[in-house]
Amino acid sequence: MSENKKTRPTPIGEALTSFLRASGLQERVERAQVVVEWAALVGPQIAGVTEARTVTDDGTLFVGVRTHGWMQELSMRERELLHRINAKPGRTPVKRIRWELLR
Repeated sequence: MSENKKTRPTPIGEALTSFLRASGLQERVERAQVVVEWAALVGPQIAGVTEARTVTDDGTLFVGVRTHGWMQELSMRERELLHRINAKPGRTPVKRIRWELLR
């Protein structure tokens, strides 16, 4: 009789990563991380007047902004913000930011 090899359970993080990769969802999840990390990426002042909403498949980040004045300011700083967002190695780049007035 042969002895059955005992295998260790796969850690949930590994299983999830494997599933996301196999299902083709990994890139979408990585892209969505920008929304989760928004406050850390832009700092407390900008995070206090904005709300990252979603990133589309074409690399457009939609961000809600509290006032027209802030929207104008952030539009002028878009290049700088894109540089911060895209600084993480291996991240699918965000190509542009679309600012929307929060209601």
